[in-house]
Amino acid sequence: MTTEPQRLQYLEAMGLTAWTARYRLPNARPTEACDWSLPAPDEDAPRAPAERLHALLESPGEAAPASPASAPEARQRPPTGPGKARALLGDVVPGAEGTAAAGPAIPAQPEAATPRAESPQEPLRFSLQVACLDGRWLVILPREAAPGGVELRLLANLLRAAGVVPEKPPAFEAFHWPQVEGLPVQAPLEEAGEGLQAFLAGRRRRGWAPERLLVFGEAPALATLLALQGGHCPLLDLPAWQGPALTELAGSAAAKRALWPTLADWRRAWLGDD
Repeated sequence: MTTEPQRLQYLEAMGLTAWTARYRLPNARPTEACDWSLPAPDEDAPRAPAERLHALLESPGEAAPASPASAPEARQRPPTGPGKARALLGDVVPGAEGTAAAGPAIPAQPEAATPRAESPQEPLRFSLQVACLDGRWLVILPREAAPGGVELRLLANLLRAAGVVPEKPPAFEAFHWPQVEGLPVQAPLEEAGEGLQAFLAGRRRRGWAPERLLVFGEAPALATLLALQGGHCPLLDLPAWQGPALTELAGSAAAKRALWPTLADWRRAWLGDD
């Protein structure tokens, strides 16, 4: 079950603002208020065990009423304390000894074990720069700072060499997790995955409908989250590729040559030939 702070965190990841009404709008009809008349309690009506228990807890010093002398079998007076409450609930007089008519003693039922609350864990922490090429290809850079001019030109040249020419240049947006610090975390990996999915779902209003994922660079937290296997991202259910960071590609001719065979695959995928 999603708690209210987590719900607000997912809404923030989606880019949605949560509004809470604090004042009544001008000229709005006020909320009608009414008083409910409670029926007068009947003193002569028998009281349920639960009501007797609450009355006992509210006045712990009050003694139980004595049994009338005309009763066929006089019961012992219940003791005070917890035994008194149990006696009222079950009509069992604990501590009665030496009475043959009372029958064998009823063993106390073991109390149910209270489930232990899971201890809070540390959230998965990562920062991303995210863009979507024409709303089709998701490009992720695991870094906090936006890419510079040199890296953007390198990315554009790589895409152009692969025949991937979007109508608009990629515009990167920052995404970091957690969105809100200090919230209790029970499932770090699951909550981070839901946060990234909420972020992408919020961008669908801008026409984002990712068909493929490109990741430039590595980060331990992101690798755990995406868990790429055989060119597929299970979290986003997309075909995926991951390679060197743009900064590494910019300074290494060998890294560029190693990427060259992959560009042909990108061309076929962009044109829909695969």
